Amino acid sequence: MRDMPDKAYELAIVDPPYGIGADNVKESITKKTHAHGEIRRKAYSGNWDTSAPIQGYFDELFRVSKDQIIWGGNYFIESLKCTRCMVMWDKESMDFTGVDFELAWTSFDSSCKAFRMSRVMAYSNPRKADREIRIHPTQKPVRLYEWLLQNYAKPGDKILDTHCGSGSILIACDILGFSIDAYEIDADYFQAAKERLERHQRQQVLDLK
Repeated sequence: MRDMPDKAYELAIVDPPYGIGADNVKESITKKTHAHGEIRRKAYSGNWDTSAPIQGYFDELFRVSKDQIIWGGNYFIESLKCTRCMVMWDKESMDFTGVDFELAWTSFDSSCKAFRMSRVMAYSNPRKADREIRIHPTQKPVRLYEWLLQNYAKPGDKILDTHCGSGSILIACDILGFSIDAYEIDADYFQAAKERLERHQRQQVLDLK
């Protein structure tokens, strides 16, 4: 981000590592075959969630974007300003062995909002090209990103994602017509997200025929 100009993006939607050890979850699947092709899946490891971003990351994020939505904002309190608007993904469960909801800090001066979708619905997308594909342990549903874009972005806005992960935001931007620059340092996740987006785009073409 150091090489980016000031306010290059209207909105940054990011989901950086929280530093809580989510990378220790093990699901060692290297290839999964399904009706819409194959996708490489990396074992959920790699030490990518051993620490949270440093203050310099947030300073640069605020410099290059006009507004921000930062998932895991409750983990980064010391790096963020007070805000009126927190966003919640309510997973519609009361499961004390897991996370019932996730929070995102936002820069918007508006009331707090909740997006409600169960885990089952989140990972069984009715769109054929995106069905039953979970390639990242902290993956968020495409429809969550669609909701964020519909409520917090304006037509023509350029979007930034510094931690692309599974690529759900790429599909949401493709569906809604937003331009996005997205980055992912892990080569396996980058390739899997790229293949996931391409599969979605192929399915759109088929649906139009």
